[in-house]
Amino acid sequence: MFDRILIANRGEIACRIIRTCRRLGIRTVAVYSDADATALHVRMADEAVHIGGSRPAESYLRGDAIIEAARRTGAQAVHPGYGFLSENAAFARALAEAGIVFIGPDLPAIQAMGSKAEAKSLMDRAGVPLVPGYHGDEQANEYLASQAWRIGYPLMIKAAAGGGGKGMRIVRGEAEFPAALESAQREAASAFGDTRVILERYVETPRHIEFQVFGDRHGNIVHVGERECSAQRRYQKVLEETPSPFLTPERRAAMAEAAVAAARAVDYVGAGTIEFIVAPDGAFFFMEMNTRLQVEHPVTEQVTGLDLVEWQLRVAAGEPLPLRQEEINHRGHSIELRLYAEDPAQSFLPGSGRLQRLHLPQADGRRLRIDAGVTEGDTVSVFYDPMIAKLIVWAEGRDTALRQLREALADIDVVGPKSNVAFLEALVSHPSVTGASIDTGYLDRHLDEFIPADDALPDRAILAAALAELLRGEDAASQGTAASGDPHSPWSIADAWRLGHPGRRALAMDFNETRIDVSAWGSRGEYRVQQGESEWVVEGVKHDGEWLTWRDATVAHRLRVRASGDDWLVFIDGRRYRIHEAAPYAWTAGESGGSDRVLAPMPGRIVALKVAAGDIVVADQELLVMEAMKMELMLRAPRAGTIAELRATPGDFVEADTILALFAAETGQD
Repeated sequence: MFDRILIANRGEIACRIIRTCRRLGIRTVAVYSDADATALHVRMADEAVHIGGSRPAESYLRGDAIIEAARRTGAQAVHPGYGFLSENAAFARALAEAGIVFIGPDLPAIQAMGSKAEAKSLMDRAGVPLVPGYHGDEQANEYLASQAWRIGYPLMIKAAAGGGGKGMRIVRGEAEFPAALESAQREAASAFGDTRVILERYVETPRHIEFQVFGDRHGNIVHVGERECSAQRRYQKVLEETPSPFLTPERRAAMAEAAVAAARAVDYVGAGTIEFIVAPDGAFFFMEMNTRLQVEHPVTEQVTGLDLVEWQLRVAAGEPLPLRQEEINHRGHSIELRLYAEDPAQSFLPGSGRLQRLHLPQADGRRLRIDAGVTEGDTVSVFYDPMIAKLIVWAEGRDTALRQLREALADIDVVGPKSNVAFLEALVSHPSVTGASIDTGYLDRHLDEFIPADDALPDRAILAAALAELLRGEDAASQGTAASGDPHSPWSIADAWRLGHPGRRALAMDFNETRIDVSAWGSRGEYRVQQGESEWVVEGVKHDGEWLTWRDATVAHRLRVRASGDDWLVFIDGRRYRIHEAAPYAWTAGESGGSDRVLAPMPGRIVALKVAAGDIVVADQELLVMEAMKMELMLRAPRAGTIAELRATPGDFVEADTILALFAAETGQD
């Protein structure tokens, strides 16, 4: 076994490889770019080497820099992870020439499977089922059109040199073919530097089912079971599971036999994945082979109890496979989801920025496993894939696994860049997933069913957030009084009591930039709450930090409600609502003092500054927060402009009409 390896990757896969190496006593060398100088994989590795700039082409795609780092640190082998250089034949060749082991397949297999056309020809000779199509060298547009007519429509055009959805077009009729071909060729040239394409009959509403295979240098090849990856968006996998709920034992056996035959056709060594497209009637066809470890490999590990990275290391070191085919056992059901920093409402626009808060559920490694590449406080970079973590659940059955996944998702809180957690929550509760009927195109055809609309906040959510906030205010007042030395003081009761009448407690919240004002009366779990024309009288209100309970005249209620900084997360019917606590009284600075200054509207204490001198602000932007009469007031900008001076700091007590901020003179102003 190796003493030291270098990991030519970053993020969660680098961290995942490091964990196995630690268990096996192998020292690890990380590589990092400018953007990743403080990344989690760098902090976890035994040592780390800087290899270049932030862009992948300046660092993680620089084979020369990675090989030099391996030489300098004495690494005996390089693990490429997935993506970047993991399927790059030139990189594998350069490592071999440098006398460094590539933890992956041999060069001929990478080259053969890296070309879709060559891979199809090999599979055809090996007797692996293929979709009817054309995989030849003749690439004249007129000839391709004649082959399309022979195959029949609908058909799919695919880039011969790549994958990941690049250079792929579905063509449903002869008239569409010329424009679709030119578009696919342009995209293939841009993505892979190669305009060659293959043509295949398009299978309507297919499923994507892949088999994990492993080979060694002693002639052994096994499969480690299948994974179904039919939940896809734009050909990118979203949810993966094993076993496939679609396969019968007979279909599974036939596909496994074909997968092993495919690997044997190229004398495969190491971890690989044979991907099949499966028709509604169960017919299956070879799609491609990935000559690396897949993102979704953890679900296979969860049902087999195996460590596939350990298998990779042992095979690369020349050892035989740890188990024979008949010794590989499967138990239970495992599902994986990928948590991303992206905005589903904006066409899944990738996000970036500092993770101000990242709360992930507590993992036990068995029923819930989390593979993450970042922690709270880290930054999701604009330069790389915005994955935050992978959630992997295991249970004896599929229904239980889905239920555990829903519970795990509800425990996630991400503040900073937007995330896809609400989308994932909708996904795992959707009938196409719970009923195991989803096909590879379903998400693209019905995406609106998975993205919550920006509709009005339900009354129950308003009430729940108000009750939670009332309890939080009372608790804060009680703690403050206890600290003062007089825990029995009546001032510790935050009930807004006034002489001669019950005190009204004003609350405000913001949902999707809409302000909601709430009034409440009462304390200690008994309240009358009003919002607009709605009114609730409740008692027995309790909140344990996760679950809020209360009673009205006839019904007891229980909702999951959790604090997230100044926000409340309220969960109703499988959907989360983020409700921001707003200042009960918002004071527009322009209401006094003119447009060049902000005055204190009444005596009070400055709580917080939202801007600094020199900042450029927009009209109505939050500038300062002050506390007066036990209420917070938000002071806002009277106009757009530049803050010239701030005349208060947090903690200052100020009188009414005190100048708190001055604006710079507007251009052209006397």
